[in-house]
Amino acid sequence: MATHTQGGRVHATPGADDLAEGRIVNVQGGDWDQEMGELGMNPEERIVLNMGPQHPSTHGVLRLILELDGETVTEARAGIGYLHTGIEKNMEFRTWTQGVTFCTRMDYLTPMFQEAAYCLAVEKVLGITDEVPERASAIRVLMMELTRISSHLICLGTGGMEMGATTIMTISFRERERILSVIENITGLRMNNAYIRPGGVAQDLPHGAIDKIREMVPQVRKGIGELEKLLLENPILKGRTKRVGELSLTGCTALGITGPVLRSTGLPHDLRKLTPYCGYDKYDFEVITRTGADAYDRLAIRLAEMRESLKIVEQVTDELQRNPGPVMVADKRVAWPSQLAVGGDGMGNSLDHIREIMGTSMEALIHHFKLVTEGFRVPPGQAYVAVESPKGELGCHVVSDGGTRPYRAHFRDPSFNNLQAVAAMCEGGNLADVIVAVASIDPVMGGVDR
Repeated sequence: MATHTQGGRVHATPGADDLAEGRIVNVQGGDWDQEMGELGMNPEERIVLNMGPQHPSTHGVLRLILELDGETVTEARAGIGYLHTGIEKNMEFRTWTQGVTFCTRMDYLTPMFQEAAYCLAVEKVLGITDEVPERASAIRVLMMELTRISSHLICLGTGGMEMGATTIMTISFRERERILSVIENITGLRMNNAYIRPGGVAQDLPHGAIDKIREMVPQVRKGIGELEKLLLENPILKGRTKRVGELSLTGCTALGITGPVLRSTGLPHDLRKLTPYCGYDKYDFEVITRTGADAYDRLAIRLAEMRESLKIVEQVTDELQRNPGPVMVADKRVAWPSQLAVGGDGMGNSLDHIREIMGTSMEALIHHFKLVTEGFRVPPGQAYVAVESPKGELGCHVVSDGGTRPYRAHFRDPSFNNLQAVAAMCEGGNLADVIVAVASIDPVMGGVDR
């Protein structure tokens, strides 16, 4: 059979001559020992397997370069950059408020956390952290905790599907739809929301939102209970996840790993408790830890964290119902319009709101125009703010030169740091366990590559 080249590499059938770059063989499936015997390959010969970047189990366009000894992984490396979009660089050419629409797209499963970290950093440089209304901070907490549940459901659902448990995915996505329905009702979008703005949030909760949330919470809590019954005591799942992808506290500390991966080692590291922001210190919730430091414990932690998030959501909705108020800072030099309303056609701002802007005064209209087109100025300085995202510490470092645009905006995405654990988790284990280990890290390549 003929030898052919593709993209500079040679793909040969059995019997082709060895090349300088190594022998390359396409295996279509079947029993491994039989395939190797038919190929006449030396059992000690090194086999390098490219998993991805287009693969259903790599959580995006991640490339894993795996060196194998039979079914055992002897070396694992992660190849990233396939989803690089230049978000951080693009933010330097947009106003401070427009930057929200870029960073929300990084980790597309946790948009509210990027928005919150960025806006908290901008507010810190502006010196208006204490001026953000309590209601706006409470709404931010509400949206972040809803997003945390949504992200964990995706992690559990896709991880279950990769192990062959389709029911886990259908239940997870069913419950996630309930969450997204509420988020869409409040922000107008299911993802890429650009809802959290410097100084507050884009608009207050619409009429009936509190009732929708209170109706949703028990339904999602019931769905989490279904997942727990299907997963936690399932002997097949335990066999696939126990003692798989292990990473000790020492390893986590050396690699800068945070989130559920770190908490599975027994360390209760959660920024919501350690350095509270947005008023998290007012709410009653537990930091979930376990000590197995494996894929099973990370799964169990995420299930328990969703229950804690629902507890926070219930507390926030009670607070929002008791305490009406503004959702944007009073300083009109910074505050974008936040008391918006949707028109009768379901699009844009209502005519009443447009009349109010245009009818107040010519100066008000000019100010509104300049604020939106040019943006507000931020004093020279820099700030770093970190929040506890579903995947770990998500930090934002912004630098201002005194202009209307960021001089620099840089994000510490937890998926980027956590992905360094691939080698430690996978080397020495089976090829099939790579899928489980990567799923337990829960990386999202939009955040890794940026």
